[in-house]
This record gives sequence, C-alpha cells and structure tokens, in this order.
Amino acid sequence: MNQDSDSSDQPTGQDPLLLLKTLQLLWTKKEMKKQLKEEIRRGFAGLEDPLAGLLDMLESSSDWKGKGHSLGYYITTELQLWIKEHPAVQQSGIKLKKLQARVLRILAQCPANLLDPLISIYQLHTADRNYLLGHVSHLYHKGDYKEAAILSIKLKLQPDQDVEKMCTPLLLQDKTNLVEDYVGEYPELQSKLLQILDTWCEPGFNIRDITRQYQGLSRYKPDKFNRKMLSKLVFRLLDRFNVDPALCPNVINQRHLRTLNYLFYKRFVEKTMTQENWTDHVQSTVGENRWLQGHLIQLLISYCDLKTAARWAQRCNLPKEMLPYGVADELQKLQIQERVEEATKADNYEESKKKDYYQLPIPRANIHFLQTWEETLQCWEKVLRPGQVVGIDMEWRPSFGMVGKPRVSLLQIALNDEVFLLDLPRLLEHAETEGGKEKLPHFIQMLYSDAAITKLGYGMSGDLSSLAATWPALKDTDKQAQGVVDLLTVDKQLQKSSIDWKKGSRKVDVLSLEQSNEDRGFRQPEKGLSLLVQHVLGKPLDKTEQLSNWEKRPLREEQILYAASDAYCLLEIYEKLCKDPASFGLSSDLTASLVGKSSIKPTAKKQLNKQEVLSPSGQIARQEGRVILTSGLPYQTLQSQVAEGRCFSVNCSEKAKEQALQVLKHFNVQVSLADIFSRCQVCNCDKYLKVSRERMRQLVEGSRQAPGHSGAGCLVRSKEKPSQSCDAAMPACNAAQPSYTLHSEWPEGLDQCGASMVLAGGTVLQVAAIPPGVLDKPELTDFYCCTRCGKVFWEGSHFGRVVSQFQDVLVTAGDEHL
Repeated sequence: MNQDSDSSDQPTGQDPLLLLKTLQLLWTKKEMKKQLKEEIRRGFAGLEDPLAGLLDMLESSSDWKGKGHSLGYYITTELQLWIKEHPAVQQSGIKLKKLQARVLRILAQCPANLLDPLISIYQLHTADRNYLLGHVSHLYHKGDYKEAAILSIKLKLQPDQDVEKMCTPLLLQDKTNLVEDYVGEYPELQSKLLQILDTWCEPGFNIRDITRQYQGLSRYKPDKFNRKMLSKLVFRLLDRFNVDPALCPNVINQRHLRTLNYLFYKRFVEKTMTQENWTDHVQSTVGENRWLQGHLIQLLISYCDLKTAARWAQRCNLPKEMLPYGVADELQKLQIQERVEEATKADNYEESKKKDYYQLPIPRANIHFLQTWEETLQCWEKVLRPGQVVGIDMEWRPSFGMVGKPRVSLLQIALNDEVFLLDLPRLLEHAETEGGKEKLPHFIQMLYSDAAITKLGYGMSGDLSSLAATWPALKDTDKQAQGVVDLLTVDKQLQKSSIDWKKGSRKVDVLSLEQSNEDRGFRQPEKGLSLLVQHVLGKPLDKTEQLSNWEKRPLREEQILYAASDAYCLLEIYEKLCKDPASFGLSSDLTASLVGKSSIKPTAKKQLNKQEVLSPSGQIARQEGRVILTSGLPYQTLQSQVAEGRCFSVNCSEKAKEQALQVLKHFNVQVSLADIFSRCQVCNCDKYLKVSRERMRQLVEGSRQAPGHSGAGCLVRSKEKPSQSCDAAMPACNAAQPSYTLHSEWPEGLDQCGASMVLAGGTVLQVAAIPPGVLDKPELTDFYCCTRCGKVFWEGSHFGRVVSQFQDVLVTAGDEHL
C-alpha cells in the first residue's frame, strides 16, 4: 500500500483495508450483490474520511486497472452515489488538495470508466489549472501520450495546450478517433489542427521530419502515417466540423489534381465522356489556380499533342514562362479557325448514338424545363392524380471526393407522354426571395406519401438522401414514402435469375461503338440502370453525360435529353416487366409485389449505377461471410460494402485487450479455454504439427551444423489429439482438428540434416527462431508448429497471462484441460 500523509490523519473509524478485505470476499460471491452494496455503504459510514479511504483501497489493490466491471469500479460508483446523500463528507482546502494529488496518480493508470466518477468525487475541475497541466505534461514526457490526451479531454485542458504537440504522437500511433475527440469541442483547435495537417501535405514537405522526433515511439505505425492517410483525415475533419476547405489549400489542390487525372482517364482511356462534358469539368476543377493549370498542360502533352496544350494555355491565359518550350512555340503559331472536319465527325457520332443507345420515344417539345414556381404548377396538377405512374430521377454535380454531401441540381419526373425537369437551384433561390420556402417540399412530400401514385426509381434511397441534404425540410421523406417501386430491387432479382446478364454478356442488337466510331474507343461493360435498360428494352442508356456539371446553366441539349431519358426509361421498364414477368424470370404477381409496399431502405448502400470497386477486405467478407473489424478512416468505406452489422469499428484509442473485450461483448461471443490461441497469430491457420522436445532439439542442432542444406520431410495425419494448453508466445492447438506428426527419412548422421524442416506442402519450420535456453526447460515436452507458415510455439507463461486477462469473459463450465 502506498502510505500517503493524509491517510495517517484518520485517528478513529474503521480501517479501510479491513473493509476492502470484507468486500473482496463478498465480490467473489456474485449472488451476494445486495449484501455487497449494503456492506459498502455501511463501511463508508464507519470510515473517518471516506474519500481518503477509497484512495487507500484503490492504492492497495489492482483489480480496477483492467477494463470491465471490477470491484474497484463498483466501490467508486457506490461512493459517488453515497456522497450525494451525505454531502457533508466533501472535503475542501488543503485536505482536498492532498486528496487531489493522490487521485491524479491513480488516474494515469485507471480505465476510462473510472475517470468520470473519480474526477467528480475529488472535484478535480476545481483544482489549480496549472497543477493539472503540469501533471498532464509529466504524463506526456513519460511517453503516456494517450493517457495525457484522455485526461486533458476529461479536465477540459485543451485550450491551454499545444494542439500539434498533443496530437502528433497520437496520429503516429493511428489514434485518429482520440485526436478528433481532443479538438471536438473547440473550433479554434479544429482549425489549427487542420492547418497543421495541411502543412504536412505540402509537396516539398518531408514527413520523416515529423516521425524523426518520435524515434522509439511504442505502437508507432509508419504505414498509417503518410500523405494519403493525412489527406483522408483532413477531408473527414472538414466534413465533420464544417470548416471552410480554403483553410487547407495543399490537400484541396492534391484532390483536384487527382480529379484532373481521373477526368483524363475517363475521356482519353475509357472514352466515356463527351468533349463538352469533359471541358466543363476541367475548367471548373482547374479554375484560376496556376499550379493546377501547369499540371493540366503537362497532362495534355501526355494524352494529346502540343497544339491542344497550346489551345488550353491560351484559354487559361498562362504566361509563356510557365509553358514547356514546345507548347510556347506552338502557341506562337496558333491561329484560331473553325474545324469543319470536327463538326462532321460530331454529326456522324450523333447518328451512331441513335443506333446504339436507348432513344427517348416522346417529342422534344414534351420535355419541360421548369425554373419558377408558376411553371411547376402544371407539373403538380398532372403528377398528383390518383392512379398515376411516374418515373423519378435526380442529378447532381459529381463531387470527385470533395467535402460534403451532393446537392441535387435537377429533379426529373416522367409521365406517360411528357417529362418535367425541375431546376432545383433556381427554384430554391426563388423560394428564398419570394417567401415560398415550404411550397415545393410540400408537393414533393405529397407525391412520395401518396400510396395511390406509383413512384418508380432506381436506387431511390440514395436519391432521397441527397434530396434531404439539398432541402432539409425533406429529411423524413424516405420514412413517409408509400407506393414506391425501386427498380434496383427488381434489378437484383433479375441478376439472380439470369447468369448471362450478370456477366454483362447480353449483346446489343446493333454494331458496337468501336465499329460505329473509332473515336469512342473500347466499349465499357454496362452496369446499373444502363444494364437493366439493355436487358429489358434491348439497348443501353448513353451514360456519357452522367458525370456532367449539373449545376452549370444553361444545361446543354445533350444533358436535357440524358436527364429526360433516365427518368422516362423507368416507365418503359416497368410496363414491360408487368406485362411479361415470366420471360425475365420473375414471379407472375410482379405488380402486386412491387406496388404494394415501399422498397426504400434508409440505410441502403451505394447503388449499382454509382458503385465503386470493392476493397479486398469487402470482397473477402462477402465471399466468406466474415465480419470486418476495423478502426479510424476505413470504417465508413468498408461498412458501405457489406451487409448491415457485418463491419464493426473498434476504438483504436483503447489497448489491445480492451479492444478484444469490446468485440467479444458486441458480438456476444462466449470464449472458452480451447479458443485461446487456437489459431496462429501470424497466418491465422488452425492446424499445428506436434513435435517432441528431443526431435526439435535434433532439428535445431541440425540447422546449426548444416546451414546450407534443407532437409525435406513429409507430413502425415496422426490420430493423436494435441494438447489444448500449448504456447507461451501463441496457440493452443485446436482439439477439433487432427494434429500432424513428423515423418521423414533422414540419414544416420545429424551433420547431414538440413538447416530446416520442410513439410509436404512446402512449409519451412522456423526452428532457428527458438532461443537456446528453451530446449533445456524440463517442463517442456512438446512444441507446436504452424503447418501454414512454420512458426514454432511452446508452452509457457504467456498462455497463463492471457487466461488471467480474459478471466471475466471465459466460459469455464464444460472445458476440458488436457
């Protein structure tokens, strides 16, 4: 026990340590919880100084240091409640300061669940701020960066600390969640942190200058500390804290440069963007930024030619000193002239599109572009009729990974003989100035909530999420929706029933685009709504305008036709599927099954027509039905790629043991002794080779005597079951699996044996990694070798330590100890 000066100030009353022994005895008998509570309260009443008594008990035991429902935690929380009923026991003055000094030493070691009760009991928020800052600084200089940050958060010390100094080691240890919590309540610290992170992303900045200051940092993860990770973190913080992106010019420029590279890929490699569409995005991405304009010229030289680069240099009004020599020379010779051949090629391409792609079957005059409230009245009069069937789609400017949710720029509503295109930015602007902010949202809500009107969409949950971000008054529209048919659901049913379609192998009934116009390059596989249109109606949608700048006005004619087609094709798909569902592998009661209920799911994942490539983790989780455990930045991406509940975010600011307990509790996993170390920590294999100590000694000595030779052994199954209590450094063998025994034909002399033992499958046993003294331990009779990676394990103290650490969650009933 740590004897402190104020403990001796208790001349009378019960001894806190005797009380602790009584409580420890009751704690082992879980069924006596009520008696334990009564004994704690009776004990506090009998102590001369309950606050000092609690510290005596905590200082003399260690059960409270582990995360979970410990006796120390139970006593502390009971004292917190008891003090509220007996406020007279509260201390003040010098006595309180002494108690605060003692409790601060405990706070550096205690788990998170004990922090708040102890801070409250000992009134640490009233303590001298400089003293608290000094204590946190002491923790920091000891290398306890996480503990220093957590205590600073609890005591609200951040405004008086150096945000860069406090957060840098946490970032190096991949504790981004803790960094976010540290600045969470302080906008000025959020801005400072973002500026620091942006400085680290400067093109000429050497990140090693940061890491060099923290050589020897425990749990340092250099692979997680790089420009890419920092960039993602900056964007997440900008979005979370709603900070002006202009505060981070380096990160924003780098993201724009990646967008520029992506646009060049779409235009010149995939060839899936029109010239006009591509030009719009390039101009808006580059803007007046000279740095980005310089990169644009370099990309144009690589993908196009000097003449094209010169035209863009002229358009951007770049000074000649910024231009490569060839471009500057071409700029001098450049004469602006109309190119008739380009116009002819464009005309030919338009004709080819009519043959290759779905065409809108209604006249152009029946497409109405609406920008004022008065113009929308004709739309609502026709749309809000009982029994009406409408196709609905939305368009927004692609974000290319920038901050914030997309805001809908165009709302398309298709009827049987006409299409209405609602210019939402202009309508929002008019609503603000004319005081009619609630009119349009009211009509949209009426449309979605009316069960008598059938609403067709494709991936409608994503559209409604973007609509809610555009117009907050519509945030609950998805919950109120009735009579909705999301053709994405039908799409998935069709994919299951059609193997050819799933592979994207259904043929278009006309010449491919390579034949119709060589400028279009290779044909990309259809996907999403375009694939559904191809399967049901025979031709795919032309998606070259999909990534248009939908905020720019006026819209080009190609954009208007594309937007109208996206909404109108839903009507034709629905009609054809309802007429003959069997030919598409659907049930005959298609109409009833679709119209009778809403298919909108608020938590739906990204839709197929806006899908992204699955990460390797997402692919494995889907294929093998596994759960992804992750933390920090990857969680948002990974959880969108798997089913709900199949991705769990672990608090990376916790210690490994605490993280494991968190996972076990979340998934309600019951752990037995047989589960501990049942898999190899290196490769996750659950099959081990059992080797006797004498045979292992031969292997080790042979490897030392003949380092250049590799003796090959073979592996045969043994009926003997392995021990379940193997390992000091790792696994207990899986009793459910047959073990393996070694069988090899060796020459008589060990000096001819190989440097390593090779199993039948080619796995090399890592016998050279066994420390010399281990083979001399008399208690070791067997070694266990992973059959996949060759790692060698043996019984030792580590197994016992892990068992004791997880004692709270171990299920011991029925366990066999072999």
